[in-house]
Formats: sequence, C-alpha cells, structure tokens
Amino acid sequence: MKKKLYIKKRDIYISKIKPFMRKSLVKVMVGHRRVGKSYILYQLMDLIREEEPGANIIYINKEDINFKDIKTYLDLNAYVVSKSLEDRMNYIFVDEIQEIQDFRLAIRSLALDENNDIYITGSNSEIFSSDLANELGGRYMEFCIHSLSYLEFLDFHELENDDEALENYIHYGGLPYLIHLPMEEAIVSEYIKSIYSTIILKDVIQRKNIRNTSFLEQLILFLASNIGNLFSSKSISDFLKSQKVDISSYVVGEYAMALVDAFIIHQVRRFDIVGKRFFERGEKYYFEDLGIRNAIAGYKRQDRGARLENIVYNHLIHCGYEVKIGTLGTEEIDFVCQRNGEILYVQVALELSKQETIEREFGNLLKIKDNYPKVVVSGERSFENSYEGVEHVYFKDFLSSTLSHSILK
Repeated sequence: MKKKLYIKKRDIYISKIKPFMRKSLVKVMVGHRRVGKSYILYQLMDLIREEEPGANIIYINKEDINFKDIKTYLDLNAYVVSKSLEDRMNYIFVDEIQEIQDFRLAIRSLALDENNDIYITGSNSEIFSSDLANELGGRYMEFCIHSLSYLEFLDFHELENDDEALENYIHYGGLPYLIHLPMEEAIVSEYIKSIYSTIILKDVIQRKNIRNTSFLEQLILFLASNIGNLFSSKSISDFLKSQKVDISSYVVGEYAMALVDAFIIHQVRRFDIVGKRFFERGEKYYFEDLGIRNAIAGYKRQDRGARLENIVYNHLIHCGYEVKIGTLGTEEIDFVCQRNGEILYVQVALELSKQETIEREFGNLLKIKDNYPKVVVSGERSFENSYEGVEHVYFKDFLSSTLSHSILK
C-alpha cells in the first residue's frame, strides 16, 4: 500500500459504520470523487489494526496503477481469494470499485463467506442502486459521504468560528484536501476545477456515454446559476430553447440525473404537506459542494441568498434528514425535513429587514397546523430570536448546531 496522506478523522462516519463492522453486511460508501471516501477506508483499517493487531486486511484501490490488472469480477475474486486466510476474518477494502467490470458478481460471492468483512466505495450512485440490492439480497448498508460540514471545516482548518471562517466555507466549500493548500483564490479555484473536470469526464461523460458535451456544460451552468429555483425538465428545455439551444425535455432529464448519479447535484422533489404526496413535476437542485458550484458560476454578490439556501440544505442532509420541498396550497416551505419519525420545517432568508419579508417567511410556517418545530434561518444576526412562536436562527449558529435535540444544540 502506498503511503497515505495525513488527514483528520471524520468521526461522524466512523461512528455510523462501526456498529456494522465484522457483520455479514457489505458496507458501501458512496460520494463524488475527492470527497474523502478513501480516507474513511484508511481510518477503518487503522481502527481494525488497533483492535486486532495482525488482522488480515486486503486493500485494492482502482486509482492505483498497482491494481491495474484487476479489471473484471473474476480478477477481483481471484485476487481476494489469493490473499484470504481460512482461519480468521478477512477484511476486504475496495476503493472506486465501479472501475471493475461486473464487480457485483464478485462481491455477492465473497459475501457468502462469513469470514469476509467487506467495505467498498464508489463515485456513481447508479451502479449501487437496484442492481447491487438485487445481487446482495439486501445484505448491505449504504453510507453517503458528503463534503465537509461547517463544523468539520472549522476542525480540519483549525479555525475559530467567526465570520471570516464562514465566508471561506461559503466561498471555497468543503473538499477535504483543501487543508493542504493555501486558502488563496487562484490556487483553490484551480484545484476545485480540476476535481470538477475529473468528475464530469469519468463519472458523467464516460459513464453515460454522453456525446453532446457542450449542452451538458450549458445545463450545469444553468443549474449552478439557478440554485433553489423550481424547475421541471420541460421548463429547463423551454428556457434553453429560448436561448437557441434546442434540446428535448427527455434529454434534459437524462443529463440532470447523470449529474445526480455522480453526486454533483441533489434533486429535491416537491411534497404536498396536507395531501402527504409528492408532485410528479417540479423539483429543485442543490450542489453537493459549494466550492464546485462557485467554480462553475462564479462568486457573485447577488447569488448570496441562493448560496445560503444551498448550504442549509447540505447541513440538513449531513445531519441525517430526508429533505423535501414543501407545498401548502399556493405557499412554499423551503424544506420539510424528516428524521427518525420527527419533522422539522425550515425557511431560509438572506435578510429580514423588511416587514413583508418577515410576514412571508414566518407566515408560511405559521400556516402549518401541527406541533413540529419550525424555524427561519437567515443572515440577520440582530433579528429577534422568535416571531409568534416560530424560532429564528442566525445562519452561522444553524450551521454550528447538530440539530440533535433543539436547533441551537
């Protein structure tokens, strides 16, 4: 194994995975490239060595040329079997496994042996969805690895929780490797663009055999410039046609889902709060990493409200919420969040200096007739803590919370 670069631990993921270690469940870690999946594997291997000195660890990294000969499921199976021991647990780690043809067949076979404890990572959700579930018969656990949360960003960069740190997070995003670079615009931007180009080439264009790369770039720029706006494939197609780009709504939908599968963007569907159902059309898109989004669309002052909304969404999913766009009659609730049977309603506002803005943001939440927590997150530090029973939280305080017991804890 090549010498690994030092990086800080991401205990939130280790604590989630640890209960399933040494169980006959395949541990699957997904997320876009350079989001830190490899280093979580390293941390798991270190943990195994601490608990079990002399443990038989079998490690394959498909981005390492030393493993170039492992091309198919037969190669993978043969390599693992050659390194396995019969009298003890075999800890099998395969990084970027989607590069191995029909890898599911090997994993299914290896998982039959209770002495095999298997951990795999991949950078495209499509290959880990229904096919893997069918192959393993439900004997796997999936863990989505995200860019750094704000609290992780502070920890990684050893920063105080102040406005300068917050601005750096909003600007540069949460790719873990940034701790090894000077926090300078030209250097960070060059690195982020290189990662973005790799993701687009390997996990979108090559994976989906996309030929119209020019349109793909236009679509990504459109989505990056319209964070938090409600769209359908047809409405995007109609807009692009007005810009002399004639692409069918079907192709728009296919390309957008390719970006979702590569973990570049998240697609969030609309949900009828009263009728308890999803709408067939209309969704919003948010970027997994704001640094990547800013590298695409630029860091413009007028986009700040959209960036705050994107980061609030990211924080909610990082805290384990399933998030939907809420619809209440003609009103919209930015986020309807569900976790462990509990619901949280969230509105996001850049500022609350105008009375009509206050009445709209808080008023929409007040129309929901249940007793679940409701909160407005804004960039207004000085606004009062609550309004007619609805809590207000300053943006930085919200990102500094774990949302475990109350908003501010």
